[in-house]
Amino acid sequence: MEPHKTKYFTKSVAEILEEFGIESASGLSQEEAQNLKKEFGSNRLQAKKKKPIYKIVLSQLQDWLIYVLFAAVIITFFMGEYIDSVIITLVILINAGIGTFQEVKAGKAIEALLKMSSPKALVKRDGQTREIESSELVPGDLVILEAGRVIPADLRLIETVNLQIEESSLTGESLPVEKNAEKSFTDLKVPLAEMVNMCFMSTIVTAGRGSGVAVETGMNTEVGKIADLLDSHVDQKTPLEKKLSELGKTLGKVAVGICIVIFGISWFQERDLAEMFLISVSLAVASIPEGLAAIVAVVLSIGVTAMSKKNAIIRKLPAVETLGSVNIICSDKTGTLTLNKMTVTEVYTLDGVVALDDLPINSISKSVQMLAEGMILCSDATLENDESTGDPTEIALLILGDTLQIDRNNLAQKNQRIGEKPFDSDRKMMSVLIKSETDCKVFTKGALGSLRTVADFILDNGEVRPITAEDHQHFSEAARKMSNNALRTLALAYKIADSSTSSNQMEQGLVLLGLVGMIDPAREEVKPSIQLAKQAGIKTIIITGDHKNTAFAIAKDLEVADKMEQVITGPELDDLSEKEFLENVNNYRVFARVSPQHKVQIVKALQSKGNIVSMTGDGVNDGPSLTVADIGVAMGITGTDVAKNAADMILTDDNFSTIVVAIEQGRNIFNNIKKSVIFLLTCNLGEVFVMFVTLSLGWPAPLIATQLLWINLLTDSLPAIALGMDGDDSEVMNEKPRKATDSFFSHGAGIHVVLGGILIGLITIVAFWYGFYELGYSPFDKEVPEEVIKNGRTLAFLVLVCAQLFYSLGLRNSKKPFYQFKLFSNKFLNGAILLGLFLQLMLLFIPVLRNAFKLHMPDLNGWLMALGLGILPLVVLEIYKIIAQKRTR
Repeated sequence: MEPHKTKYFTKSVAEILEEFGIESASGLSQEEAQNLKKEFGSNRLQAKKKKPIYKIVLSQLQDWLIYVLFAAVIITFFMGEYIDSVIITLVILINAGIGTFQEVKAGKAIEALLKMSSPKALVKRDGQTREIESSELVPGDLVILEAGRVIPADLRLIETVNLQIEESSLTGESLPVEKNAEKSFTDLKVPLAEMVNMCFMSTIVTAGRGSGVAVETGMNTEVGKIADLLDSHVDQKTPLEKKLSELGKTLGKVAVGICIVIFGISWFQERDLAEMFLISVSLAVASIPEGLAAIVAVVLSIGVTAMSKKNAIIRKLPAVETLGSVNIICSDKTGTLTLNKMTVTEVYTLDGVVALDDLPINSISKSVQMLAEGMILCSDATLENDESTGDPTEIALLILGDTLQIDRNNLAQKNQRIGEKPFDSDRKMMSVLIKSETDCKVFTKGALGSLRTVADFILDNGEVRPITAEDHQHFSEAARKMSNNALRTLALAYKIADSSTSSNQMEQGLVLLGLVGMIDPAREEVKPSIQLAKQAGIKTIIITGDHKNTAFAIAKDLEVADKMEQVITGPELDDLSEKEFLENVNNYRVFARVSPQHKVQIVKALQSKGNIVSMTGDGVNDGPSLTVADIGVAMGITGTDVAKNAADMILTDDNFSTIVVAIEQGRNIFNNIKKSVIFLLTCNLGEVFVMFVTLSLGWPAPLIATQLLWINLLTDSLPAIALGMDGDDSEVMNEKPRKATDSFFSHGAGIHVVLGGILIGLITIVAFWYGFYELGYSPFDKEVPEEVIKNGRTLAFLVLVCAQLFYSLGLRNSKKPFYQFKLFSNKFLNGAILLGLFLQLMLLFIPVLRNAFKLHMPDLNGWLMALGLGILPLVVLEIYKIIAQKRTR
């Protein structure tokens, strides 16, 4: 990762003021501010100049499959097949329109950053405090901070009074960070989350007050660097887009080759060149599944609709298929795997450790009851009907009271706060003086180490006695165990007092009561989802800005990691060379204390190992990595606009398990697209095989141009769409993820295409030959009446159509024979087959159509042959699956 250009966090307050030439009492002059604005520009995030719409549209047309479709449009137009050319043109325009819409919408990630980074700023200029637009802020400005303010730029703090700043959207840190202006660092690789003498644009002041010098503005801020990462990223093609592009190139070359070969054969055989040109071009068009792009769009759209009902909104259509290839889920911790809500999980008094998960409420001791009540009375937070305000730690203490069934409203009515000594970072504790109906008490909460210095007594079995070294050891051991489990600890002490007790007297002679341990816990549904993903060959990796121990504790609980060696921090990552990191990246399960740039680096390293990576997140800091990942997944409830606009998929329930559901759906969708592709290419190969073999033998053409186009655009396309709408396979998550290098023809699918196509071609050739034979002729004869040729073509046409329609049933499952799944459960496919047969009957029974397609009415033998030969490829496919399954067992 690139180091910071200027290490402001290494300088003292005096050095910062001297560097910027300002006085803490007066700040910049208005004249200086205007000159600096001319030099540094507005304090805004700048997006790159937007690409014109027409260029976006043109970029959508720069694809091999689109080139092939354009060729098909031109060819069909000059052949007079105007309806076909219009249909193909519409397919091209729809695809371009969808792609353009996606690209325009993707640019909103930067716009969301622009909006969130333009608050008002309170500054001191010419010795006067004034509120200005944050865009007017310049380096050197003295910014005043108070609770609720959004930080308008990157600041080096020069004064802090109990200042706490919420930075989770930038760093991933669960809790507000306590700032200290007097702190300075010598280590040049301090993570953002630990720079307590700095604060950053777009973060929020939650408590206290302070001031700081603006050291970076606009695109030089940490948020600006994120905007630059988002804006400079070049979109990667998804695996599906790559496969379709490769398929388009291959089919384009095949089409040209077919034209040349067939036309060449016709030339040497001295056939009618005009007729053969028309046939060869028709066959070239037939060899290209023009409907493929439309079918893929339809299947993906259906998938998107189904997923939206399962709380996953897809922003980019190809992402549906890519989900099925994912083998690594990189997940942010805070708010994604966890609740983003601090929760007390353990309580310790001299009665022992109490795990709240296992606690029978009616069995709590008086000391635990008193500890919880004291924590509530010490809290300034509010919590009503799941709506909360205040520090997350104090909110957790209110939730503790609710868990123990303490009536907080009744407690507040019976106890009145009449004095307090606020928290500060030196004492690390706070005290309140509470008057009840019977007496007055002081309650003091804070770090155990601080309370030990002011506690002379301890509560033991309901009795107060002097504290001993052994008591201190017991509390220290309890705190150490909690810390090892990544729990944040907070202690409470009290004493009986009177209403005249001064703040200086509050923290003397206290009675140590107990200790609570709290953490942002993992979501209940996450662990089973991670296990299901693991079963499906998908590895989960945690990437977070949180502390190493906290991240490891969550990872261990979720069974993502089992030893500390699987955890690495951002600074440790910086110490590795690029080669060392790439060699070891697959060994890590948790990345802690990382920056936005680290996240991008990690995702790219995993991708370089051939992985298909999904990245989840909700904060501004997740935006760049969501964009770089193969699938970016944002949280819909807690996610920032930046994260949502950078993502491919949004979870409306913020539930990690929804990702696994989406992956299952993605796998099924790809399988359905693959069925469509295999079906179309098998049919097309059958047509090409028929034409190539018969013309090479010197026979008349078994199919004319209009018949080829009819089969290709209507009879083939309907079952292909229906296969794309097939039901979900319940066993799909028992399989490992597809490799990125797998094509549509991997795992034997290519052999199916070749053998299926040849078989369909052979039976069509047999039907064509029989059409001559039953009338006493042979296709090898030089002089054959037109009616005989028409008879052969009618039978060939019928058999080819029936064979393709029936064969689609067997492609519903590439491994299971028909008796192991419901063969006719796909009502769309059933309808497509019946409609295809109906359309064929229309051509034969309506005289105008029959003459247009140069057919004639077959006799009984012809109908029986069409049905008998037509069902043969399906029967052979099912026998093959039965044999293959037995061999596998």
